[in-house]
Amino acid sequence: MSKIGYARVSTRDQNLARQIEQLHDAGVNKIFQEKLSGKNADRPQLKAMLDYIRDDDEVVVLSLDRLGRNSHDLTDIIETIRRRGAQLNVLNLPSFASIEDPNLRNLITTIIVELYKYIAQEERETIKIRQQQGIEIAKRQGKYKGKIREYGPHSPNRQKRYIYKEACRLLNRKKDGDETLTKRQIARMLGIAPVTLYRIEKYQAEDLANVPLSERETS
Repeated sequence: MSKIGYARVSTRDQNLARQIEQLHDAGVNKIFQEKLSGKNADRPQLKAMLDYIRDDDEVVVLSLDRLGRNSHDLTDIIETIRRRGAQLNVLNLPSFASIEDPNLRNLITTIIVELYKYIAQEERETIKIRQQQGIEIAKRQGKYKGKIREYGPHSPNRQKRYIYKEACRLLNRKKDGDETLTKRQIARMLGIAPVTLYRIEKYQAEDLANVPLSERETS
């Protein structure tokens, strides 16, 4: 029997070290790891892990949400593990290794996993509802700003803030007849896709429409 680990974080900025260390501590022989969102099951290393496991293997994860973010995907993944003849061990769930009867052990583990799946799904739905309620309240109070744009005056990326401002400058010059470059040429010069430039132009128009006329005249 082999212990096969699966570790996942959602973004490239996050670190897998803690999960990998705990998987090693659990006696895992081989670890599949990736930095991808768990919103769906279309993950190369997850698929590789599911293809790799065999009868009597033990799939070890730190928590259920490392395998998937919704009940439907979790159910499919867990069922695939079972069809392969492997067992699932979730480190942050109660362990029933001391139960000698494998059928009873699997039954209790299945019940616990289903319970935690239900709880996790309910928590996510509750969070979504609260977020939406918060957005609606902020909109009514005029405080909702929406998601920060990747290319915009408030982008957290300094280079993308610069590209936005330079794109706006060149687009304004073109609108005034002072710029001979085509939009495609402007996009190429700034190192962005034409569709990104069109998006910036749309955002600029929206931002300008939200500025009072008196402010536009003095800016």
